[in-house]
Order: sequence, then structure tokens, then C-alpha cells
Amino acid sequence: MEKVDTPEFPEQPARSPHRIQLPSAWRGERLDRALTRLFGGHSRAEIQDWLASGRVELDGRRPAAKTKVVGGEWVTVDPPEPEPDTEEWLARPVPLDIRHCDDDLIVLAKGPGRVVHPAVGHHEDTLVNGLLYRFPELAEVERAGIVHRLDRDTSGLLVVARTPRARELLVKQFQAHAVDRRYLAVVQGEITSGGRVDAPLGRHPRHRTKFAVVEGGKRAVTHYRVERRFRGATRIEARLETGRTHQVRVHMAHIGHPVLGDPLYGGRPRLPAGLDEEGRAVVAAFRRQALHAGRLTLTHPVRGQELTWEEPPPADLQRLLTVLEDTAP
Repeated sequence: MEKVDTPEFPEQPARSPHRIQLPSAWRGERLDRALTRLFGGHSRAEIQDWLASGRVELDGRRPAAKTKVVGGEWVTVDPPEPEPDTEEWLARPVPLDIRHCDDDLIVLAKGPGRVVHPAVGHHEDTLVNGLLYRFPELAEVERAGIVHRLDRDTSGLLVVARTPRARELLVKQFQAHAVDRRYLAVVQGEITSGGRVDAPLGRHPRHRTKFAVVEGGKRAVTHYRVERRFRGATRIEARLETGRTHQVRVHMAHIGHPVLGDPLYGGRPRLPAGLDEEGRAVVAAFRRQALHAGRLTLTHPVRGQELTWEEPPPADLQRLLTVLEDTAP
């Protein structure tokens, strides 16, 4: 391949999308390799993730990582907003609801509205800030011991590793789909029976803050079963086989039953039928996704025994379930 100067792209690109014409001398090169050359501060795996999540367009279409460069095409890249460097994460006295703590792991109950990792707009009020304050040794553990996430407005159980070895072993359990995570969700509409959603997820092609079922996305599988039917709504238990960002929310919206109150995927709010005035007011005021990570089962990374924790829903979700119960058949 003819040697050609690589167009100058910053190692940490700005948040706004970049648009550039690919050199003709790159003809025949895989697109993921070409983009890795453009964005020298990012790994090929990161670039492949951008491609899978819809952050890259090639002449107006969404390409695959293996797409061959022809030369002369216009590529548009919208890189994700970088998180604050882990070295800049600060210890702050943020309240923690600890459900289990031993030498190797911590299990927390996260309330709605609490962000897990420091991010833009949340540098000192996250769970990580509180963990570093309460457990200073977590500064020596990758990502302060966090192994998985919950969305800001999703409540429920979260596991944190206290040592590098424990984190390594817990990550392997998650990768092997050996951790059993079950969510309580209230969804719009009346579901007649349980089922399984196996649909790949990636970044929404037009709305960058959203995810969607997209061709070429990462495999995502959600199992769900009906726990209680209301008039115009259903309480389900969702079990994650994989753990993708916004997975339950996107999958339930995909099958026509978005999570009640979800501001991102719920569409136009619909009040379940049969509610009295008080009940309508409670449902109308519920402005977050009715989603709660209520059960967590894993194998202790050092001791080897199976452990299970259960967490009841927080007061706002419990109140919602109470008023919906009045509409149950």
C-alpha cells in the first residue's frame, strides 16, 4: 500500500462529529484499521465499538468494521463523550446503602437518581465518589471496583470488587453470563405471557443518547415473565442473559411494551385505564423508568459459594405498584 500522510485527528477527539474524506491510497484497507490510524489515541477495539454502536457513517450509511475502503469516501465519526480520567475521581462523603461487605466484595443498593461513575455534570456526587471516601483502597482497583452499571434512574443492587483479583474474577463471571440479574419492571400494555427477546443493540443511528435494535449491534438477550397484569400495564420480571446499556428498556420498547415512565424510550405517556384521580396523579408524576434491579446471584470470587441478595423496590416504585393494583382484574 502506498505510504500516505495520515490526516491529523486529535488523540482525544472533541465531542462534535468529525467528517473527513478517506485517502485514495488507503483503498483495500479495512475500515476499522483505517479509523484506528485516524484516531491514534484509541484502540481498534474502541473503534469497532463505535462502528457497532452507530457512531460512524460512511457516505451516509452505517458500515461494518470489515468494510473495505475504496478511497474518496466521506466518513463521519461521532465519538462518545469521554469520562473523567479515573485518576481525577474524587473521594467525597456520598451516602452508601451497603447490603453486604467482606474483604473481597461490596453489594450496594442504589437509589433512583444516583449516577454510578463520575461523568460530565457529575464529578463529586456519584457512587464512585462515595466508595472512594468510605473505602480508600478502591483507588488501587480498576474503575474503583465497579464491575457493572445501573442507569441513573434505575434502582437496585450493584456489586463492587474490593481487590484487583476479586474484580478480575467477577468480570469473568459477567462475561460468561454466570451472574443472575433479575429486574422488576412495570411496562405499558397488557402482556399475555412471558418470552425472550434476542435482538442486537447499538447506538441509535440518529439520536446519540439512545440505543436501539440495530443490524450489526452487540448480541443482547432478555428473558421476561409476567408477574401481575393491571389494566393497561403489566408487572414483569426481566432476566438478563447479556448486559448491554439500556438493554431491558430498549428490548421492551422494541416489542411494543416500553417501561412505564421511561423518558427516553417510553414514547408518548399513556395512563393505564381504571385509575381514580389519586392513582392518575401518582402515575403521571412518575417521571423515571419503572425499573428495579431487585435480585442478584453470583459466586463469591474467593470463597466460591453462591450468594443471593434481594432488594425491595424503593418507595416511589412501591407507591406506583400500589395504585396500579387497584386496576388488576
